[in-house]
Amino acid sequence: MRTEPTAGGHDLRHHGDAEVRDDGSALVDLAVNVRADTPPGWLREHIAGSLSGLAAYPDGRAARAAVAARHGLPVERVLLTAGAAEAFVLLARALKVRRPVVVHPQFTEPEAALRDAGHTVDRVLLREADGFRLDPAAVPEDADLVVIGNPTNPTSVLHPAAAVAGLARPGRTLVVDEAFMDAVPGEREALAGRTDVPGLVVLRSLTKTWGLAGLRVGYVLAAPETVADLERAQPLWPVSTPALAAAEACVGAAALAEAAGAARLVAADRAHLVAGLREFAVHGLRVVEPAEGPFVLVRLPHAATVRRRLRALGYAVRRGDTFPGLDEGWLRLAVRDRGTVDGFLCALGQVLETA
Repeated sequence: MRTEPTAGGHDLRHHGDAEVRDDGSALVDLAVNVRADTPPGWLREHIAGSLSGLAAYPDGRAARAAVAARHGLPVERVLLTAGAAEAFVLLARALKVRRPVVVHPQFTEPEAALRDAGHTVDRVLLREADGFRLDPAAVPEDADLVVIGNPTNPTSVLHPAAAVAGLARPGRTLVVDEAFMDAVPGEREALAGRTDVPGLVVLRSLTKTWGLAGLRVGYVLAAPETVADLERAQPLWPVSTPALAAAEACVGAAALAEAAGAARLVAADRAHLVAGLREFAVHGLRVVEPAEGPFVLVRLPHAATVRRRLRALGYAVRRGDTFPGLDEGWLRLAVRDRGTVDGFLCALGQVLETA
């Protein structure tokens, strides 16, 4: 584990959707970390029902109260955003920080937003030899903004809540991206809802579990003064009426029960995928384990060639070399149902036999 200043060489704006645009639109998608076959019918109908109110300006009070109740927080600790990506931009623009640090490999938008706002960003690079696990002592003491994902995209590592909370310091803002936490059974190691961690900012997304990437809806949980600072940086009416309707619905009791069931199914499907991937160890393939998110990270020889040949066989996977701390030897694979996984494993076997 080491700290390094921001350096070039990684396309921080590349994301998995690039693999399935244009000529990739017909491919079987293992590149994007959105749960397949979503949004469910009931949610589509609920969103459609909100369209009759489009003539009025959005009113986020009910959705904000619903999110607050879901986490046992007062509404002053909740800010609704146009996806978690907007929250990263708000944090970069609104907070006055001197030394921001991003823990990598992780989702690259936080660093991109900080850089776009004029900040010099330091990186703490977690090592493959350590299983990409966090050592809080590796983060510089004078860092006044620290960003970490949990579970982390793309490594699928779930850091212990105590280790993440151990990054908190007086005068430091600790940003924890929990966009995939609702895909973890029981949301163990979550910090959402905690008010005893100084400077804690938790980001959540409704995109991944509910298939709402096109709607853009997420939220921030933080101290009231931080929420107020971020809200001042937002434009008026930043979250649309359909997105607000979705947010309110997705934090209700029935939806939470459905999400919990989906998380258990993802865990079972992930175990099936990992077991199949282990069979290719003879070809030099290694899986980062234990994987806890709805995706897995693998290292294998000639990964770029493997990725291209998989595309020719009809499968899109996410390249890993755009993540700081990784190189072109890495691929990220989204968890899919067993039938899809079996087809993918068969294609991967064909590719590796001829690589």
